[in-house]
Amino acid sequence: MTRGTLADATPLLEVEGIETCYGLSQVLFGLSLSVGAGEMVALMGRNGMGKTTTIRSIMGLTPPRAGAVRLGGRDVRGLAAFRIAQLGIGLVPEGRQIFPNLTVRENLVAASANRLGADDPWTLDKIHALFPRLAARGGNMGNQLSGGEQQMLAIGRALIGNPSLLLMDEPLEGLAPVIVDALLAGLDRLKREDDLALLLVEQHARIALELTEQAIVLDRGAIVFAGASRVLLAAPARLDALIGVTGPGTNDQSRRSP
Repeated sequence: MTRGTLADATPLLEVEGIETCYGLSQVLFGLSLSVGAGEMVALMGRNGMGKTTTIRSIMGLTPPRAGAVRLGGRDVRGLAAFRIAQLGIGLVPEGRQIFPNLTVRENLVAASANRLGADDPWTLDKIHALFPRLAARGGNMGNQLSGGEQQMLAIGRALIGNPSLLLMDEPLEGLAPVIVDALLAGLDRLKREDDLALLLVEQHARIALELTEQAIVLDRGAIVFAGASRVLLAAPARLDALIGVTGPGTNDQSRRSP
């Protein structure tokens, strides 16, 4: 499989000049980005710079007051979030937000769909192969899972809807290292085996850059870097200046993006 780049791929997702506010407080200022089919892009920045707001704007949870959000050339700004999901965007939200009163299996079955007609769609068996812990815990209620298991379930729930684009907001936040390793193995498998586009918000800088081909860095609601992930991997001082970490891969979990 050959993946594109922000420069040469026909964009699956195009965000053009969006401005998003919470009441009178503006968070995004004319933000534009694109993600090509099958491309993995990291969305980075210090906490409070607008990363989660960007995800929410794309998904229609906090609709932009100006600009355009296009999926496959269709402007979806103003559509309800569930309509946007039906058009091919899967969301792994910050905080997981699984259904606590449904079993693991019920969480997955409830989200199962193949609206885009994938030839080899994600099924329950494929999700279990990706995250075997979910198979072992299939009869457990969502609120009986560990944080890491809930995150696996949140990812599996998004995948089983067979989206063309996956939005992931801080999937590694607050997890033990052994669980992080298991999740990274699953994400690496997605990168190698599945033609799925991904927009990843992640505070673990080196992990995000190693997983993705392209990186975008936000500062106060505007883009201050857009280019190849390898450029920032090779320039830790520049990365530190852009996102204010003490080194690639560090994470301050006491702060959260809006």
